[in-house]
Amino acid sequence: MEDRIIKTEYSETMQRSFIDYAMSVIIARALPDVRDGLKPVQRRTLYDMHELGIRYDRPYRKSARIVGDTMGKYHPHGDSSIYDALVVLTQDFKKGLPLIDGHGNFGNIEGDGAAAMRYTEARLQKISQEAILADLDKDVVDFVPNFDETEREPSVLPCRFPNLLVNGSEGIAVGMVTNIPPHNLGEVIDATKAYMMNEGISTRELMKYIKGPDFPTGGIVCNKDELLSIYETGTGKIKLRGKVEIEKTKGGKLNLVITEIPYTMIGANIGKFLQDVASLYEQKKAPEIVDISNQSSKEGIRIVIELKKDTDVENFKNLLYKKTRLEDTFGVNMIAIADGRPETLGLKGIIARNVAFQYEIATRKYTTLFNKQLEISENQ
Repeated sequence: MEDRIIKTEYSETMQRSFIDYAMSVIIARALPDVRDGLKPVQRRTLYDMHELGIRYDRPYRKSARIVGDTMGKYHPHGDSSIYDALVVLTQDFKKGLPLIDGHGNFGNIEGDGAAAMRYTEARLQKISQEAILADLDKDVVDFVPNFDETEREPSVLPCRFPNLLVNGSEGIAVGMVTNIPPHNLGEVIDATKAYMMNEGISTRELMKYIKGPDFPTGGIVCNKDELLSIYETGTGKIKLRGKVEIEKTKGGKLNLVITEIPYTMIGANIGKFLQDVASLYEQKKAPEIVDISNQSSKEGIRIVIELKKDTDVENFKNLLYKKTRLEDTFGVNMIAIADGRPETLGLKGIIARNVAFQYEIATRKYTTLFNKQLEISENQ
């Protein structure tokens, strides 16, 4: 029995165990890969749908079927984490480019949750099928054993565009947080082409193509002069304001209409904003308020604040910016897995690694096709 007892320093064991745990969470759970912009649960869900044949041009399948298959084959961490990931990939108010086409109640921008997975259905979006999952049969990426070594799964998906920039990402790991804003697909593609034409291009020159973040909820970036520093270092704070319009009613009253909101207001914070505005009236800090209503619909955001005649609108807007989340801060921390370890990346760094990945995909694809053609020729 004494031969089985290993004597070791307690602090060393704790340190080693914690580092192993932290790296497992960082690599295998919480952070996206810079190459395809996906976390493991997102990657596995998309790959499972691909394997099940749930294409964009085929019928929807129950979300419960997708979740169960993904959990049984690739991601044994509970069904709720898989379904939550699937839901987020369908929501156009969270993702600039949704990768899954949802059918049913997948929640809304005001924070209402999706229906249970047994009620909703899903299938891949066309772009997921053709630009993220294509060519998996041509040895373009490495496949690794799953958790019990009964299946094989791709270590990364052969995404043909910088999805990390297009859809952004957010995640909490051990000792680090990633928070990457989404960007416009066309602008990102143009910037990538510019980098391919000139690898020495500067971040400032790349920003001629990528003007700034493109949040699905809209909003106005107030500190544009700080974007260069944020994109060079990969960290910083973006100040966002909602877009406000003024409408005059027949009775001479003014309606202050909010048509775009800061990205950080998604969910329960919209209700919190309405409560904060009502509190300003109750505390007599904004007596010019007559009524407030949320008229948002599938057409978009529309929050209407009815004001008295002769209200100083600019002064009232500044009050809202100061006292409510109509002006908010989005903390940027562009951390992703690069070369097997977490790294803080700037705009150019993300694009450079994506271009290198495209070169690797193309090389492996055409090498595989060439070798197959050689085999055919030798057998004839």
